[in-house]
Amino acid sequence: MKLEGSCHCGAVRFSVMSRTPVPYMLCYCSICRKTAGGGGFAINIMGLAETMAVEGREHLRAYQAVLEDPRTTPHPARSPGQRYFCSLCGSALWVADPRWPEWVYPFASAIDTPLPAAPRQVHLMETYRPAWVRVPQGPEDEHYPEYPALGIAEWHEREGLAEEE
Repeated sequence: MKLEGSCHCGAVRFSVMSRTPVPYMLCYCSICRKTAGGGGFAINIMGLAETMAVEGREHLRAYQAVLEDPRTTPHPARSPGQRYFCSLCGSALWVADPRWPEWVYPFASAIDTPLPAAPRQVHLMETYRPAWVRVPQGPEDEHYPEYPALGIAEWHEREGLAEEE
């Protein structure tokens, strides 16, 4: 499926092909929540990096978060993941990480293409959810204190929702 997205002011537009376009995974980590998630979470989907086309690249900036959780990172370190956003309006657009160069992770909130509805939602990184955020409790929703065992591609395959190549 071809996904088209943009920032709020329209200075940055992008497109990317995705076999995994269902926005099902709500991340409550502080990085997602503070950089892209006004509702207390962010929703990432996944696209094929080689198909990414960007207009308005001069307006892009990238943020690399500092990882400071003493349970997982004994010394603060900069995340290799780059969170791209529009320098004019501040809209969060996508994440790219050199550890997985074949993928980009657009924020569902930046996608303009109508996306398929998720049959259920996966709530992850709930350990980092602030008390004010209410987590929906759908009858088939899955909840994880950290990352779930299934990644985005595997979840789409399990649910029979992966798009054909």
